[in-house]
Amino acid sequence: MTYCVAVKLNAGLVFLSDSRTNAGLDQISIFRKMIVYERPGERFMCLLSAGNLSISQSVREILQVEQLNDPAGGDPITIWNAKSMFDAARVLGSAVRHVFERDGEALKHAGVDFNVSMIFGGQIQGEGMRLFQVYSAGNFIEATAETPFFQIGESKYGKPVLDRVIRPDTPLNEAAKCVLVSMDSTLKSNLSVGLPLDLAIYEADQLSSDKITCIDHENPYFRMLHTVWGRKLREVFDGIEHPTWDNSHTDVPLLCAGTRVQPLKKLTNAREKLI
Repeated sequence: MTYCVAVKLNAGLVFLSDSRTNAGLDQISIFRKMIVYERPGERFMCLLSAGNLSISQSVREILQVEQLNDPAGGDPITIWNAKSMFDAARVLGSAVRHVFERDGEALKHAGVDFNVSMIFGGQIQGEGMRLFQVYSAGNFIEATAETPFFQIGESKYGKPVLDRVIRPDTPLNEAAKCVLVSMDSTLKSNLSVGLPLDLAIYEADQLSSDKITCIDHENPYFRMLHTVWGRKLREVFDGIEHPTWDNSHTDVPLLCAGTRVQPLKKLTNAREKLI
């Protein structure tokens, strides 16, 4: 399994992925889930993938050469000459469908689902930044101001902190810290996600990035974040009052006078009514 997250902000884009894959308790391996396509000064694109590893690797290979016909009759559209991120996302969707047409039936006969999901974002000269989530059918949706981040893989553990922190006007470094906390929460709760991590930060309109790094067990910032986040969570938890059943010790009792409510009664007889 894996966990990938990407955020679109006014200031730029943040991408983060883990690198653990497993096909059983004794078959755990490291494969990178992030790939950057960059032509400095012209385009910056980043792809994150989750799901069946063989499918995602095939899609990545085909994406390099996949072409779409230009409705205007021009040269075929590829990720390297697409004039918009929307067209580049269409090429990616076509690559997904290409792999399905080639391998889908054989996978079905082998009892394997065609399972792949991807996050694809970046900026091409002449337009603003865009971020997409691509599904197994090759269709996709785009991030908006109301939904500024996408997650794929084991997303549930890292979502709460993203929901509470990420807004379109969040600074890039703060967003990077937030996605790392999101990843740390996932690492803490799910053994199928693991280090090393790949992190890429893209500043709006730069059309290249020098902030791409791999984070392993020895990374001092991530070790500090893991320790401090765990300690601060415990401090906040300890700072919240314990529940009480009256207002003798607190202004916010769990039970206020006159508000006792009976729980639903478990039926022991089909004719018995709830009270």
